[in-house]
Amino acid sequence: MEKVKNTTILYIDDDEDDLEMLQEAIREIDPSYEIVKAGNGEEGLSELYKMKENQTLPCLIVLDINMPKLDGKQTFQRIRADKALFNIPIVICSTSSNKMDKMFFAGKNVEYITKPIHFPHLLQVAQKLLSYCSG
Repeated sequence: MEKVKNTTILYIDDDEDDLEMLQEAIREIDPSYEIVKAGNGEEGLSELYKMKENQTLPCLIVLDINMPKLDGKQTFQRIRADKALFNIPIVICSTSSNKMDKMFFAGKNVEYITKPIHFPHLLQVAQKLLSYCSG
C-alpha cells in the first residue's frame, strides 16, 4: 500500500500579507498543499494539538518570531517539549535579522529564513519549504 503524501503545512504568523504571499508561492509550485494558518503562537499550538488528536500532523511548521500573545521562541520551545510534535520540521521565517534571534535557534535543527520581499525569491523559499515535506 502506497503511503499518502502529507501535504499540510502549519504557518504561524501574525502578518496576513506574509501568509497570503507564501500561500500563493506554494500554490504556484504545487497546488496540492494545504496551508493551515494561525495568527499567533497560542493559535498555532491549539491547531497542532487538534491535529495531534486527529493524527493529522503537518509535514512542516513555518514559524514567525515576532507575534502577539506567544512569540516564535516560546512557541518553538513548547512544540519541541512535546514528544509527539518533536520531529516535525520547523522553519523560522521572520523579518528579524537580529543576531540574538538567530543565535537562539542555532544548533536546534531549524532552518532560519529571513522573509523575502520579492516574489521570485519567495518562490525559491517556497520550493525549499516543500522539500521538507517530500523527504
